[in-house]
Amino acid sequence: MARDHGFRSVRITRIIQETADARTYVLDTAPPAPLLPPFAYRAGQFLTFRVTGTLRSYSMSSSPDTDHELMVTVKRVPGGLVSNWMHDHLAPGDVVEVTLPAGAFCLRETAAPLVAFCGGSGITPVLSLAKSALATTGRRVRLLAANRDPGAIIFASALSELAGRYPDRFEVRHHLDIGNGFLTDSQVRDFADGDTGADFYLCGPAPFMDLTERTLLSQGVSPGQILIERFDPAAGGAAGPEQEGTVSIILSGQEHTVPQHAGETLLESARRAGLTPPFSCEAGNCATCIAQVTEGAAKMRANNALDDDEVAEGWVLTCQGEPVTPHITVVYED
Repeated sequence: MARDHGFRSVRITRIIQETADARTYVLDTAPPAPLLPPFAYRAGQFLTFRVTGTLRSYSMSSSPDTDHELMVTVKRVPGGLVSNWMHDHLAPGDVVEVTLPAGAFCLRETAAPLVAFCGGSGITPVLSLAKSALATTGRRVRLLAANRDPGAIIFASALSELAGRYPDRFEVRHHLDIGNGFLTDSQVRDFADGDTGADFYLCGPAPFMDLTERTLLSQGVSPGQILIERFDPAAGGAAGPEQEGTVSIILSGQEHTVPQHAGETLLESARRAGLTPPFSCEAGNCATCIAQVTEGAAKMRANNALDDDEVAEGWVLTCQGEPVTPHITVVYED
């Protein structure tokens, strides 16, 4: 089953200033034509924006179970091409191009408690998850939010409102770096409270998530119970030397073939062939780079976007897929 990664034009209905450097964009997602699919989404998913020719993925802060509007929250990043442009140029009434929602950082069907660790703007998908979990299940939800200082807390009022509405099932703990330093492994252990049966959701800066994941694993939490959302490009090694075999890429109906290089992803092979296929996060999260393997096979380093049925049908995240057969052919969607 092919995914629809075509871009849609959507209008910004209003903009909410969450903090000095974070804004929520409320989008009118009604399809402009009856044949286009609606913007159905799951809590924890994201949209990929195409802004000034550049692609960036941003999570929904709204919940499909509690909110009547679709909201995406963007934090200004120093030197960030897209986030700065959005903050400096977009206004209510403007139109932006986005894909349909995607992502696998979603709720699982379980009664286990939900424990989340989020740093900075990592609260965005976690807020969506928390609202849906509280509204549609009886699960307990506990959330540790790490920020620089009180003024940097995104959704402070929304979190306080949830705590008041669900006093027996929702807990939020704020960790402020100012005066307390960065989060430590002992503080992670303290908040996890030995609850190895919970589902743990991690989103934030890479060092923050690495520390939290390492600490949870050391406490006996199963890797399958730790769900991580990363938008930083994956750190991959340089491609190795040319080796036996070929990679054939079909893009826009044209086929290009290059020799395989050890340790090179399919996306990197396509670039080496002089092509400019679609991509965004390069971390295995957004599925913007999806293509279908029609000959041979590939193994993905990470996959946080495709479900088992899609993988079985040959779909691969080309930013993560490495050939495991001497010859492989991948076809990008038109």
